[in-house]
Amino acid sequence: MPASQTVGHLLRQLNGLDPELPIRLAINPDFPFTHYLGTKVVVQDGTAFIADDGQEDYLPATISNALGWH
Repeated sequence: MPASQTVGHLLRQLNGLDPELPIRLAINPDFPFTHYLGTKVVVQDGTAFIADDGQEDYLPATISNALGWH
């Protein structure tokens, strides 16, 4: 499994799904780390899920603040 993927790869997986379908990255939200995206999108119960593919590093404080995670 690759450590990272491109936007093109993700877009190819999402192409054809309902554009109103909610999507979530399935990771532990308690620690502000960056995570690689997994390579598979699973749709269940009206939501698209993407698993993480491992932890990379601490999330930069500027990103945590932009996400409202201060």
